[in-house]
This record gives sequence, C-alpha cells and structure tokens, in this order.
Amino acid sequence: MKKLRITVEGKVYEVLVEVLDEGPSSSAPKPRPVVTPAAVSAPVVAPAAPVVKKPTAAAGAGAVISPLSGKVVAVSIAVGQEVNEGDQIITLEAMKMNTYITAPKSGKVQSVLTEVGDGVEEGQILAEIA
Repeated sequence: MKKLRITVEGKVYEVLVEVLDEGPSSSAPKPRPVVTPAAVSAPVVAPAAPVVKKPTAAAGAGAVISPLSGKVVAVSIAVGQEVNEGDQIITLEAMKMNTYITAPKSGKVQSVLTEVGDGVEEGQILAEIA
C-alpha cells in the first residue's frame, strides 16, 4: 500500500493505493487491471443539488431552445421587446465558457422562461418569440 495526497478543486485528500507489480513478462496475456475504490480519509462531500427544470411548453417556431446544459449568466431581453433574428438574447455558462444564445427569428418577445442564476438543461425552452 502506498499513501498519496491528491488535491481536487482545492480540497486535499489522502488516499491509500495498492501497488501491484507486473512481474517478468511472459507470452501469456497480461491480466487486466482491477480498479477498486481507494480508502479516502477526508470527509465525503455530498453531490450538488440537482438542476431543477422549469416547466416548458411544446417548442414552437419562435422557441429559443438551450443547446446545452449550463447556468444562465445574462438575459438581454424582456417580454414585449422587439428583437431581430441573430440578436444575442441570453448568455449561458458551461465548463467556464460562455455560450451566446441568439434569436431564431425576428419578432416580439412573448415570454422569458429563465433568469440569471438558473440552471438549464439541453433542450429546455428559454424564451419564446412571436
């Protein structure tokens, strides 16, 4: 057994790892390595709360659909606002990168179904343009 220290996202964990010697090579096929969970001496961190999906309607021609899962960091539209096709209307952050969501068509914003700070999933309707 070998004791190692690993840092993940700023948290330090001490783990015990079993070291297996492969021995001299032979013509017999080598066994596949077996991966087992290591004993962790640091406290177990609970998983993050699940993303809560806001109710969505059936997607229409003017529906603005999220292309990926992420967090809403900016909403640049309001109900009743006129937008042109291609206007940047919502910004999502996923994996520390921003994705700009644009209006799929010109028209009037009928509804905005998300706000800054919301978690969204791929395929979720973010807004509707009439």
